[in-house]
Amino acid sequence: MTFTSSINKAANPREQIVDGPKSNVMLSRVAASLYWMSRYLERAENIARLLDVNLQLLLDFGKVSEEALKQHWIPVLRASGEEDMFFQVYGTADSRSVVEFLTFSEQNTNSICSCIYAARENGRQVRDQISLEMWEVLNAAYLFLKESDVDKVWARGATEFFDQVKNFSHLFQGLTDSTFSRNEGYEFIQFGKFLERADKTSRILDIKYHMLLPKVTDVGGAVDTAQWQAVLRSTSSLEAYRRYYVAEIVPWKVAMFLVFSESFPRSIRYCIERVGEFVHLITDTPSGQYRTEGERRFGKFLQQTRFTTPDEVLREGLHEFLERVQKELLAVADHMFDSFMYHPPVDMAAEIRLHQQEQQQQQVRAPEPPQPHRNGR
Repeated sequence: MTFTSSINKAANPREQIVDGPKSNVMLSRVAASLYWMSRYLERAENIARLLDVNLQLLLDFGKVSEEALKQHWIPVLRASGEEDMFFQVYGTADSRSVVEFLTFSEQNTNSICSCIYAARENGRQVRDQISLEMWEVLNAAYLFLKESDVDKVWARGATEFFDQVKNFSHLFQGLTDSTFSRNEGYEFIQFGKFLERADKTSRILDIKYHMLLPKVTDVGGAVDTAQWQAVLRSTSSLEAYRRYYVAEIVPWKVAMFLVFSESFPRSIRYCIERVGEFVHLITDTPSGQYRTEGERRFGKFLQQTRFTTPDEVLREGLHEFLERVQKELLAVADHMFDSFMYHPPVDMAAEIRLHQQEQQQQQVRAPEPPQPHRNGR
């Protein structure tokens, strides 16, 4: 089922609804919760991928200096956008501090714990909209992280821990496909998932291309090859890449595979195509047609992506291209949120005053209780 682009007022003036001729009425807050539930879970999985692969990469390098360790982890912090916050809390970037910050820190809104907690809370708010199996996975992931800390991760093995986080996400996605009706709620879930996935793939690729190599002489060497292999592993694309290219890992081929592959589900091109599909389903517009300026902007970007060649990307600069991708993804996310998912924050003081007024009105309208009948003698 789909929506029109109209947003109406619900019976409660503090709620918005999205309504269409082919859909049931859905509150904008419900759409927002489904969307963020999906995005947060996908974000947690991507952070787990990034941390796990970079920890394993250090094992391949053997013993490294403190400065080399710092240079290894700073790009990972930049990928999460929390580099400044990290150095406000920790003095140096090493394996333990970065893993603790990006996994368990409650101050970091993009840590794995914060993302899982937020996904569960959004799922709780729409508990009647999702299946029991989906809710059980969210709850299991929440309890798993609640019982874990950085000491337990090091003691039991980081790879096993991060694999479990990824498995929760995979299980949730599989159960969504198996147990969630193909209605408007499903469209918001998928829209959020592919939007987040495209953004994270672009950031992982951008970091490697511009930040991971300390010296030009490393290009094409063993370190360079290992790092590009780590990029492929971060996106679970190593086997897919090798089946496509067969030969050795070549930097520009890795970049173009993760940008332009039409069949690999984590490539930027594939994810953007899926985002476009769900934009049309949510807005209830035929493919190729757009009703608003925000939709037309994304449609133009989608068409440009379809006709852009690898040579054009290399001439423009991969970093510039990836920045443009991130900018357009943010624009379409903001447009869809404002159009279909935004609901004004509740003014608690106004809510209390309204509640008091309603109580006073009920007391005024309430009939006087009947007086007991007394028989006189």
